[in-house]
Amino acid sequence: MRSSSWPWFCAWLAVGALASLGLVAILSIGVYLLPLALLAAALLATRRGSAAGLPGLVSGLGVPLLYVAFLNRGGPGNVCTTTSTSQSCVDEYNPWVWLAAGVIFLLAGIVLGAVRQRRATLR
Repeated sequence: MRSSSWPWFCAWLAVGALASLGLVAILSIGVYLLPLALLAAALLATRRGSAAGLPGLVSGLGVPLLYVAFLNRGGPGNVCTTTSTSQSCVDEYNPWVWLAAGVIFLLAGIVLGAVRQRRATLR
């Protein structure tokens, strides 16, 4: 990708990450994040040249999924943490599913951007 399209890619990545976080956390703060993501997308869509970084939206969808994989790195199953004064146990998801989905989205956006840039230079 050209250096001029990277800022747009990063801006769209942030919008995608915000939208994905809104979907992952739909039962809590997601209700407030989704309208914010739509507003940011509308604002970016009206800017000249922003379409060059649109594949960043796809990559951004993977960022919260990677964070969920990180949070569940001890799973799957019941994971207990013991300190000198207490013990707490939580049931964690399989992190490999979240990691795979996050990496696929992240790489898909990068590859899509590279293919799009290559087609633009061939014309």
